[in-house]
Amino acid sequence: MANKLKLRVVTPAKDFFNGECDMAVLKTIDGDTGILYGHQPLTTVLDLGYLRIIDNNNEKRSTMLGGFAKVNSEGLTIISEAAEWADEIDVQRALESKKRAEQRLEQGGKDNDEVDVLRAEASLKRALLRLGLAEK
Repeated sequence: MANKLKLRVVTPAKDFFNGECDMAVLKTIDGDTGILYGHQPLTTVLDLGYLRIIDNNNEKRSTMLGGFAKVNSEGLTIISEAAEWADEIDVQRALESKKRAEQRLEQGGKDNDEVDVLRAEASLKRALLRLGLAEK
């Protein structure tokens, strides 16, 4: 029997996941990174993206809204700003957030307020990420 990767995902709101899996795939600032049991030590910055937890040929996905990941001899620990399973996503709220962000971006070019534009872009990315997971 193969060894399992110990995976722990923590957010400010909760202990999101604490268990074992065959593989975890996370979106880092350098691209998608797959982690298996025995992976070399690594500390990396997470980007907005999906966390894929693969176990016994089954895959579970969640959103991962940035953070850090650390691999050591004990396993993989992820500290993220936020994470959600597909069934936790409020699709209507995400659609409304997407619409507001798009409206702000349309107005941002006129007002030339760089901070508001950056916030709207980040909000739009989060909304699209949530909607992408909810659709799967």
